[in-house]
Amino acid sequence: MSIKNFFKLVEIQTKIASVFPFLIGCLFVFYRYDVFKPINTFIFFGSMLLFDLTTTAINNYMDYRKAKSDNYKRERNIIGQQRISERHVILTILCLLVIATVLGVWLVFRTDLLVLLIGMVCFAIGIFYTFGPIPLSRMPLGEVFSGVTMGFGIIFLIVYVNAFDQGIAQLVWAGRMISFEADILLILEIILISLPCVFTIANLMLANNICDLEDDIANHRYTLPFYLGKRLAVILFDSLYVATFIAIIAAVALNLLPVVMLLSLLIAIPVYKQVRRFNQVQIKSETFVVAVKNLVLVNGSIVAVMAISFFV
Repeated sequence: MSIKNFFKLVEIQTKIASVFPFLIGCLFVFYRYDVFKPINTFIFFGSMLLFDLTTTAINNYMDYRKAKSDNYKRERNIIGQQRISERHVILTILCLLVIATVLGVWLVFRTDLLVLLIGMVCFAIGIFYTFGPIPLSRMPLGEVFSGVTMGFGIIFLIVYVNAFDQGIAQLVWAGRMISFEADILLILEIILISLPCVFTIANLMLANNICDLEDDIANHRYTLPFYLGKRLAVILFDSLYVATFIAIIAAVALNLLPVVMLLSLLIAIPVYKQVRRFNQVQIKSETFVVAVKNLVLVNGSIVAVMAISFFV
């Protein structure tokens, strides 16, 4: 398999969706807890990125294997398009998964068991998102699992691996006893901070499913827009952006983010223009990019303003 085909198989251009939560988590833990552990951060980034590549490769492979449409299988899926050997695809998936797992286990030894527990949950969701008899992606759950796992999961973990000794939570296994403690307020803080990522990543999946509705039905994939109907799905798409900006305002009001973060609300103007474009027509080749642009605009502005605020 060539490097070019590998990048297409793992859809390298979509990995920005996981990089933004990582950056926001790094900035927030430094702002809120005044701590940053470079080694833990780099290990986590490697494991996170490799596992993201793994789940995308599994997704493309399972779509290829389960496709009911020969046209989709041969002309639209990268494996069929480039005639990539299934054996090579499986080996690639296994290699990525093994390295991501090894890095994750290393991180557990550097932190504590809670990282292992949450990491196992995220790995399970990522694998069963497209694998198994009834993948999560073929149910009206894809937006929820992708948004929460990537939006909240990544931010929580990057905060925790840097500040695991700050009283956020603790999982202790002593003999036959397992105990878990968590500071609810600190957890709620991280949830609120993560909502812009949760909503914009969920909208990435929602826009994809809206645009692919007819193809998905032909391939027996019954996603959220199938149950809501296209009109209500588009309304949900719009509403999640409104909720995104409300979350930013709430975080500033609660003093979780500096007041200067309100400058990121200016991004609402180009986001609104992109949303209007998507409302007019939902075609994959023309308007799916709206969700991608809005994800970059919203999260990019948050990262930029947070980073600048540290130097002001």
